[in-house]
Parts: sequence; C-alpha cells; structure tokens
Amino acid sequence: MRGFGSATIPRTRGGPPRTGDPALDGWNTFRSPEIALTLRSAASIAFAAVLALAPSLRAAPAAVHRTTPVILDTDIGDDIDDMWALVLALKSPEIDLRLVVTDFGNTEYRARIVARVLETAGRTDIPIGIGIKENDEEGGQAEWVRGYDLARYPGRVHRDGVQALVDAVMAAKEPLTLVAIGPPPNLKVALEREPAIAGKLRLVGMFGSLRKGYGGKPTPEPEWNVKARLAAARAVLSAPWKEALLTPLDTCGLVQLEGGRYARIRDSKDPLLRAVVENFGLWCRRADWCAGDAGYVRSKSSTLFDPVAVYLAIASGYVKTEPMGVRVTEEGMTVEDPASRPLSWATAWRDLDGFEEWLTARLTAPVPPR
Repeated sequence: MRGFGSATIPRTRGGPPRTGDPALDGWNTFRSPEIALTLRSAASIAFAAVLALAPSLRAAPAAVHRTTPVILDTDIGDDIDDMWALVLALKSPEIDLRLVVTDFGNTEYRARIVARVLETAGRTDIPIGIGIKENDEEGGQAEWVRGYDLARYPGRVHRDGVQALVDAVMAAKEPLTLVAIGPPPNLKVALEREPAIAGKLRLVGMFGSLRKGYGGKPTPEPEWNVKARLAAARAVLSAPWKEALLTPLDTCGLVQLEGGRYARIRDSKDPLLRAVVENFGLWCRRADWCAGDAGYVRSKSSTLFDPVAVYLAIASGYVKTEPMGVRVTEEGMTVEDPASRPLSWATAWRDLDGFEEWLTARLTAPVPPR
C-alpha cells in the first residue's frame, strides 16, 4: 500500500469494551456487529461460570488460538506499512503463513525484502513467490537489501508467484485466506488463469475509500491500491470470493502509533522490530513529507494501513462492518453501487484505541514457535 502523506491523524476513541483477544473478539469476522456482540456476551457469561466452578483454571495458560492459513500478496518496499503488516503476520500465532507473493512494479526488489525479513524472523520455511514484474524501479527500502541475492534464501522461491498462488489454493484441503495489501495485478492474472480460486478463498484486503479519505478527511478520494491498477482492482472487487472483508481508508487510514506505544516499538531489542524501525528511517528519507522532519521517526509511526488487513484475517471485534457493493470509477473512486456484488467492509472503528494497544502488544511479543 502506498499512502499520500502521513500527517498526524485525528483520533477516534470509544466503543464497547474489548477483551483484546482476537480468539474472542474475532468470532464476528464476516458477521454483523449485532450478532458479534451477542456472541461475546454469551461467551463472557459462560467463561465466568466455568471459572466460578473451577478456580484452578484461573492459573491456566491462555487458550490456543485457531490457526488461519494465509497467503499474503504485498507490494512491500513502497509504503513502509507493508513491512509492519508482514511482521504482524509473523508475530500472530493465529496465522499460518503459507506463502508470500510480491505484487506490482519491481517484484524482485520486493521479494528480496520479504526474504530478508523471513530470515530475520527465522521463518525461511515460508516460500516466496515473485509476482508479475512490471519495471526495475526500487523504493525507499532498497538500501536495506542492497547486495542481497535471492539465491541465498534458504527457503523456496517461486519465479512464477502467480502460479504458486493458484497452485497453493487449488491444492489446499481447507479454505485459505488471501490477504491483499497492494495494487493487485497478480490477482487479476490469477483469476484469469484459474477462476475457481475465488470460490476457495476468503479475501481480506486493503482497498478503497468509501466515506473518508486519507488522514480522516471527511470526503472519500481515490485510494492507491485501487487507483494504481484500475482493471486489476475491478477484477478483485467483482470476483465471487467465498467470503470477503475489506478495510478502506475509513478505518485503516486512521491508524498511527505515537507516544508510549510507539516508544515500545522504537526501543525494542527484538530483531524484527529493529528491522522495522531501521527501514522506517531509510524510507522516511525518500518521503518528501517525512524527510524534512528530523524527529518524525523518533516520535511516531506513519499511517499503518496494511496491518489492519492482517488483523481482519483473524478477528474483527474492533471494527464495525457492513455489506456493500461498489464500483470502481475511471478516477479510482470506490462508489457504493447496489447493482454490484456485495462485499463486507470495515467502515468504522468500534475501538481504535483498543486496536492500537492490541497491535503494539502483538508486535512486541516474540515470534511464536512453529
């Protein structure tokens, strides 16, 4: 995902109390908020009753999270938020990351970043797919992978990342979740090669702008992942996915870590977070709005669009969702259209503050064992 600047974002707070546990708050993924609240209330009552009957359970370890098999399609190497999103996926015990495919522009450059992150995480068991290469341009993280040869990656690298994606979906015995966080030319071609993948996939993505624009602007505007490749975005937003849940700018465009939360990231000795902060600094030097502010990288993150999509792959308790069909205009706007196939959209936050605390805690946790 590439943003259009990251000035301080207006904050929104409040909403019903959250448990902070995606295994509980996430029961409502792809369901209505009203049903989700009922389920959480019933779960809380049942859990309290169990604890009353068996006090010794209070000392038991946290419940094991359900595992979601995920394919990540990313344009990592442009906006820094893709790096945060990949690290979040690696830190989440609910996610079984099966494949990372690079999309849009110089996909080999992007694959080198993915490979180095996976090596840092000790997760070279995860294969990498190189998506459709459109050019040789590099982005703000090029210095971090200067001289890195993909041939040294200990894991598997698929030169045809689109086919790797198709093969993984068609061979899977259970439905996979596709987390799409960049302009999607890969996905358009994948759908053309094998239309049946749509019916076997849960799509979770970062696309569009429905009622708010960048930085909480009160009017929608063209969003990069849609605007950059209109035909591909139309193909993705009209495909007959098994299920779909998307975060537009209305929600993901409001996420930013500052103050004590950001300090926990910035000052961490965790190798992955050190890599995030290092890359943030490199990227910031090439972003006009950030390069002139010497203290920016020390004080707050940029807008973290894409981590919201990763979160929605496993839970949705912090957001309000609603079904809506949209069409993509020639200007890249995503306009509500009752005649279009309805998708589920995270249109507002129930508890943005709670999400940011969850995000910080999750990022600063160790990489779960595999």
